[in-house]
Amino acid sequence: MSERINLNADLGESFGAWRMGDDAAMLEVVKSANVACGFHAGDPLVMRQTVATAKRCGVSLGAHPGFPDLQGFGRRRMELPAAELEAMLIYQIGALAGIARAEGTAVTHVKPHGALNNMACADARLAATVARAIHTLDPDLILLAPALSQLAVAGREAGLRVVEEIFADRAYLDDGNLVPRSQLGAMIHGAEACLRHVLDMLEAGALISINGQHLPVKAQSICVHGDDAEAVATARALREGLQRAGYELVAIPLLA
Repeated sequence: MSERINLNADLGESFGAWRMGDDAAMLEVVKSANVACGFHAGDPLVMRQTVATAKRCGVSLGAHPGFPDLQGFGRRRMELPAAELEAMLIYQIGALAGIARAEGTAVTHVKPHGALNNMACADARLAATVARAIHTLDPDLILLAPALSQLAVAGREAGLRVVEEIFADRAYLDDGNLVPRSQLGAMIHGAEACLRHVLDMLEAGALISINGQHLPVKAQSICVHGDDAEAVATARALREGLQRAGYELVAIPLLA
C-alpha cells in the first residue's frame, strides 16, 4: 500500500479588483486548500468563489485566518491580547464555515497564516491561544501546523487532531523555524528545486536546515504558497514527483 501524503496550498487571497494567484489552476492540482478569511487577504465574494471551486474539484477545505493586516498581507508581527486574538480567529473561521455551509460543503481544518503562524510556532503561549480558539469553535477541526512547532504541540494538548506540514518553497533554520523572508535564501525557487527539497526531507525523515542540520520529523502534508508566480508549476511538479516516488496524495481529513 502506498504511503499517504497531502499537498496543500494557501488560496483565496485576491481582494476586490486586486488579483493574486491562479486559484482555479491550483485547485486542479492540490488536495487541500487553506482559504483566506478576509483579515490578511480575501473578501466574501472571493471566499465563496474559492469554496465553490474547491468543492467542484474535490479539494478539502481549510480556514486560513491571520492578523488584521491587509496592507502587510498578514506578514507583519502584531501583539494582541489573547482574548482579542481568540475572538478574531473564531470570527474568521466561522465566516468561512458559514460560506462553506451555504455551498453545501464544510471546513475540515485550520491553518494560521503568515506572521501569526510563524509567531505561534515559536511561542507556546500564543500557540495555546490559537489552539484554544479552534477547539472552542469546533473540537472536530483539524489543525494543520508546521512540523516540530509549538503550534503542533499546543494543538495536541488542546485535544485537536494535528497534521504536520513541511514547506516546499521555504528554507529552514537550524531550530526548525522558517528562514525569515527578509533574509537571503529564505525562498526556494523553481519547481525542480522545490521537489528535490521535499523529496530529500521525506527520504531523510527530517527537516533539513539551510546549514544542513537534520531534525527528525514525520511530515504528513506539503505546502506550496499560492501567491508565488511559479506556484502552479511547482505544485504540478510536486504532485507528479511524489506519485513517481510511490506516494498516494489524499485530502487532509484522510490523514488525521
